[in-house]
Amino acid sequence: MNIDDKVIEKIRDQQTCTTLGITFRGFESESDYPNILKVYLESASYDGLEPSSKLEDIVNAYTHLHHCQPATDMLFAEAQGEIVGYSRVWWEVEGSGKWVGFQLGNVVPEWRGKGIGCTLLRFNERRLQQIAAELKRAGAIPVDAPCTMDNFVNERELDRIHLLEQHGYRVIRYAFEMVRPDLENVPDLPLPPGLEVRPVKVDQYRQVWEASNEAFRDHWGYIPDPWEAFEQMINEPDFDPSLWRVAFEGDQVAGMVLSFINKDENEMYGRKRGYTENICVRRPWRRLGLAKTLIARSLIALKRAGMSEAALGVDAENTSGALNLYKFMGYQVVKRSSIYRKDIDNSI
Repeated sequence: MNIDDKVIEKIRDQQTCTTLGITFRGFESESDYPNILKVYLESASYDGLEPSSKLEDIVNAYTHLHHCQPATDMLFAEAQGEIVGYSRVWWEVEGSGKWVGFQLGNVVPEWRGKGIGCTLLRFNERRLQQIAAELKRAGAIPVDAPCTMDNFVNERELDRIHLLEQHGYRVIRYAFEMVRPDLENVPDLPLPPGLEVRPVKVDQYRQVWEASNEAFRDHWGYIPDPWEAFEQMINEPDFDPSLWRVAFEGDQVAGMVLSFINKDENEMYGRKRGYTENICVRRPWRRLGLAKTLIARSLIALKRAGMSEAALGVDAENTSGALNLYKFMGYQVVKRSSIYRKDIDNSI
């Protein structure tokens, strides 16, 4: 099943796009991967997002999509023989039962302000509305399940913010990117009694994934991390589980920090940064100082790997006290992002 041309016709900004010779089409094949990369890099660079993706990253991401069918869930804008914009949607169900439709869209700088972004957004909204309706009819989600459309937007993406606000989206949550500017004076903290940090074997990856999902279930907007996302991570070219710090009590995972290094990004921006991400502790082992110890040991591991700084992302309103913990461990807020939301019932 491919995108119906009549759907595109309904959402097209006829007056602007037709006059400028802009056409729209669906995803065709893997031959579109270079188009996706080109548009993303040009758009992200213009917005100051420091992109570093390569073609193999796009291939890896699209090989492990979850609740997304490119043939029906993507739209491309073409002008003068070049792809100048694209959008994609996917969906998940929160632990609370709320259905959330996610979307992204990128337009190269020189073709912004010509109706392309508006058309892509209209397509995203209509497609998400259609998916939600289909799932309700099929009984896959309750008929009365609340449904929303979310966009995760960096504060530097001013054009995207303007577009979303024009179409009724409002900020409902903030997130911070934090950086520890050096890896000096990191304390070597002891583990709580009965715990030990051990290397993770390949046959334990699924156990780590399951423990992570369990640990995050108390967080706002919790969505179980699909196995496809974990597979994407372990198929990254820089994947290095020796940087992970996972605490065990016997054969049980108690907590973890799954650090990584993006070598291409470091080379492109002239830095030596490692990421301390997926920081979590399961309920029985909370309030013992385990997270602090695992973060400290992760920072030491990154320093041994030649890094000179560390970064992470955090929900600004995390009720577990994560933001204060990271500040205590030397991280500083450097960027802010927002989640823009619109209820799907009032969207079209």
